[in-house]
Amino acid sequence: MKIAVLRERADGERRVAATPETVRKFGALGAEVAVESGAGSAASYDDAGYAEAGARIGDRGATLAGADIVLGVQGPDPAELGAVSPGAWIVAGLNPFGARDRVDAYAAAGLEALAMELMPRITRAQSMDILSSQSNLSGYKAVLDAAAAYGRAFPMMMTAAGTVSAARVFVMGVGVAGLQAIATARRLGAQVSATDVRSATKEQILSLGAKPVFVENVAGIEGEGAGGYAGEMSPAYQAAQAELVSAHIARQDIVITTALIPGRPAPRLISDAQVASMKPGSVIVDLAVEQGGNVEGAVPGEIVERHGVRIVGHRNVPSRLAADASALFARNLYNFLSTFWDKEAGRPVLDAEIGDAIRLTRDGQVVHARLLGA
Repeated sequence: MKIAVLRERADGERRVAATPETVRKFGALGAEVAVESGAGSAASYDDAGYAEAGARIGDRGATLAGADIVLGVQGPDPAELGAVSPGAWIVAGLNPFGARDRVDAYAAAGLEALAMELMPRITRAQSMDILSSQSNLSGYKAVLDAAAAYGRAFPMMMTAAGTVSAARVFVMGVGVAGLQAIATARRLGAQVSATDVRSATKEQILSLGAKPVFVENVAGIEGEGAGGYAGEMSPAYQAAQAELVSAHIARQDIVITTALIPGRPAPRLISDAQVASMKPGSVIVDLAVEQGGNVEGAVPGEIVERHGVRIVGHRNVPSRLAADASALFARNLYNFLSTFWDKEAGRPVLDAEIGDAIRLTRDGQVVHARLLGA
């Protein structure tokens, strides 16, 4: 069983899908690991570290030759996988709804594409969940990016020259990224409030010492929503939330938006008029900017200014913390493969619950129900 680890080719991608730690663990399972030269350099993992862990270092062709499993952070270009035999697994974040042509190409090549971002949110799969591990870092980094763009202090400071008021931070969307954003902003001394459409998050917000801001008298999503994600809300709820947010957002110094709906464009949470209501010098960080954006006027990869408000739209936020993001991502992949490792077969064998949830292609066909319109 040969596992290939590739150097990422996507613009701005600094992460790597395996670290010396996970290479060593794969070796203990009996797998041969080949790492493309320079694969981890942008994340502070050098070739020598991989070689010491037992990996073979080579160019892309040698790394892929005879590979049974190809690991990536983002899906590799199918045109560059010619050395991989039909039936090999591609295990990565594959963006199946935004890169359908690539999925079709994997199928045509006879590859079995496994989209790790579709991992079901069930207890036994928590350690395999790349969305959670990477979103956690995104929430943390969003607060640091906001602090850098804000240009003022976060905590209240009482000095002989007078008092500096604490920054007011409003987090919209209380998933993994939002919860970490709340916790980080609180640690920096900010006055934090947060909102979500899922009623169960109110207790989570309170547990972190923040103020929940919720629509009253209009039904939201009870519990956690399907699969732990929020769904789309009724027009009545959207209108009530917009009114509530408009009044609250005008008093905030920093807003961080994190709302995503899997397989669909990000919901619009902040309009241009709401941006205009904020004080000059305020900051908005849109973590959903690459999926269409929560904020009107946000631009992927740029920090723009509208009405005196800075709107931060960094791409690929986890990659801005490449070493830690790679370590967590690599452990997710190792946890996934090792959980299903069959010692007799000398390879992982997936069960139906998780296999059917993440498998996009098999035997030359696209097989995932959502991609087939089921």
